Amino acid sequence: MHKYEDLLAEAKATAEGARLRTRRAVNTELVQMYWRIGKLILARQTEDGWGTGIVARLATDLRGAFPRQRIFSYRNLVQTPKMAHTWPALITQRPVAQLPWSHITVLLDKLHTRAERDFYATEAVRNGWSRAQLNLAIRQRLHLPQRGTTPLPDDATLPDGSPALAELACDPYRLDFLRLDDQRPAADPTYEESIANRMVRVLTGLGTGFAFVGCRYPVLAGDQYHRVDLLFYHLTLRRYVACALGTTTARPTHLTRLDTQVRAVDRLVRDPDRDAPTIGVLIETSSGQATYTSLPPRGRQLLPTEEDLARVLREAIGPVDAAPHL
Repeated sequence: MHKYEDLLAEAKATAEGARLRTRRAVNTELVQMYWRIGKLILARQTEDGWGTGIVARLATDLRGAFPRQRIFSYRNLVQTPKMAHTWPALITQRPVAQLPWSHITVLLDKLHTRAERDFYATEAVRNGWSRAQLNLAIRQRLHLPQRGTTPLPDDATLPDGSPALAELACDPYRLDFLRLDDQRPAADPTYEESIANRMVRVLTGLGTGFAFVGCRYPVLAGDQYHRVDLLFYHLTLRRYVACALGTTTARPTHLTRLDTQVRAVDRLVRDPDRDAPTIGVLIETSSGQATYTSLPPRGRQLLPTEEDLARVLREAIGPVDAAPHL
């Protein structure tokens, strides 16, 4: 006679298997979406001579169409033509399509040939590497002693229980992707979100080279995500600008949080071969002040002054404070 415990164990195993297959399938669709967008951008750039500025405009408009999603940030979309150029054929047939998006951005940022990207993508899938393990393998240049890598079976997936699969489970981009068809009215923004939204509109409209990357931008450090309150990229300085919003008077706490955000962007988002060190800005809504934690000499010429930022902050706070609060 069968035991109930056996039935429960088999039912749980069946449910877990279905969850894993769903996660993998959704991730593959997300990767394919980025690949298709990259193909579209490449086609426009090749056929119509459009410049790279189209990516920033597309990111802004897509975020307007899907305001709850972070998957359409400039940082993500600027990678898509590179991905489509690397793998011109349907990407779902490649091992790279099994990897989380954060892994793929490492391949695109750190490597420069398709052969290298294919090698590390294949080994990452075979071994279930976490993002940190993939970075380490690239730094150790594991591909150099190899003349190739053993092909994977067509149905190969990330190994069950692997670090990569664990990261896939909590990948914020995959979770956002699932909400693309969410047509419910957006919840009323918080005080901080209202200020952030207005500051983004004002700063990107100043014509000073700011490209908006994301609000509450997720940066994976180890097994923990840090959230950068506001992240911009300055196209002329080639620097990220991380802004921390402080809505209380606990200034030392805000400075510590900003330092953590800047370090995370420098370590995990910035390309050291292309981007200069990240600039941090503390925006204090309680006092109406804005302070740069570091500002290079050229930045003083190209970035808004602290007084200008304070004025922008006051312009953002005014309508928010005047709005009725339920």
